[in-house]
Amino acid sequence: MNEQNSTAPTYIHPNVPSVDQSDRIVPYNLRQSGPTPVEMLISTRVRKSPFWHLSIEAGAWRATVYNRMYHPRGYVRPENGGAMAEYDALVNRVTLWNVSVERQIQVNGPDAEAFVDFVITRDATKIEPMHGKYCILCNENGGILNDPVLLRLSKDEFWFSVSDSDLLLWLQGVNVGRRWDVDITEIDVAPLQIQGPLSEELMVDLVGEHIRDIPYYGMMEATIGDASVIISQTGFSGEKGYEVYPRNATLHAESVWYTIRGIGARYGLRVIAPAHHRRIAAGILSWGQDMDIETSPFQVNLAYQVPRKKKADYIGKASLEAQRAEIDAGRYPFKQKLVGLKLGGKPITDYAPDFWLIQDNDSHRIGYVTSPWWSPELNINIALGYVPPTFAKVGTALKVELPEAYSDASGKAVKAEVCDVPFRPSVNPSARERAMAKGRDWTD
Repeated sequence: MNEQNSTAPTYIHPNVPSVDQSDRIVPYNLRQSGPTPVEMLISTRVRKSPFWHLSIEAGAWRATVYNRMYHPRGYVRPENGGAMAEYDALVNRVTLWNVSVERQIQVNGPDAEAFVDFVITRDATKIEPMHGKYCILCNENGGILNDPVLLRLSKDEFWFSVSDSDLLLWLQGVNVGRRWDVDITEIDVAPLQIQGPLSEELMVDLVGEHIRDIPYYGMMEATIGDASVIISQTGFSGEKGYEVYPRNATLHAESVWYTIRGIGARYGLRVIAPAHHRRIAAGILSWGQDMDIETSPFQVNLAYQVPRKKKADYIGKASLEAQRAEIDAGRYPFKQKLVGLKLGGKPITDYAPDFWLIQDNDSHRIGYVTSPWWSPELNINIALGYVPPTFAKVGTALKVELPEAYSDASGKAVKAEVCDVPFRPSVNPSARERAMAKGRDWTD
């Protein structure tokens, strides 16, 4: 047996073993496949949102699957400017996004606040009715299960506007045995986003001057078309924007969509895909791309989501407090840390099909890029990516292996540098940015 093993061929592991992922059970897949064009099969086992056909009518030419729903991810064809033409509409005018894939999970009942407070890391008791918060839910190991926008409609009713993982089943599983007196269900609400510098003026025309009074993460009731809607001042862009949540969306989709588009035409509204180019610049994370269930909030600049002063118990609290104690003692307990990068190469003007590899200055592969894009304002490629903590200091020189379409003339890895995040300020700074600007401990 030993003799047979000694003659067996030696293979180079295709998932890049030099990138240390030994603290993960399932490593990120770092195989570089490049673009692999295939035709998406449309079938009945994946759900279409009430706005799917309207997105196709508006020119959607490609899609992905998110929360087991078809998700439009491109309206402007590459030959007409592609994603960067959509970016121009977002940062200069106003845009409409079909984000119905953000399924709405309702928690309703006398114990709603206590239940929500147990499943999120932040303090749910501090969320007033008709206000929302960005929040995370963790498993017992402190891994991030989901990072929804949490809306509180009343004392006893919350909606989770979920990112790309099946939170409904998790929440229902937590409450098996009815420890809390709540009902947990998905509801017929399919959100849209209206984002861009002209969004407020458009919303005034849609629902009236009162929209100007709602604060960031504030909410209001309104009517658009034939539908009763909830509106929040939130979004995935870093620009001024709103989310519209139509009730009974399967009945009222056309009425809401055409009303917004009709009035929006006065402002040059364009239907676009969710703006990953702008959210990267704002330092907004994408679940499944920048983090997953094996990622700690302390790895991805979400420590402010783990308050030191929350006394109530919540799922993952013991693990997260142990992780923080390690960090406070100067011992970083993770192999990789998310950082911002500025990098060379030709402008990256579309989605990356792979986690491109990061090298140190000795050309050793040490990490990977999760979210890259071109920033017209900074005139450089920007990215989020994972590197070992010893390489995470701002100003650290690195290199990134880009595919041929984006690499420079040499064909070698391009120069990169660790930098501060966000790359560009947002209209509404995050809680972390606001607290740091005031000199406070933003993890309180």
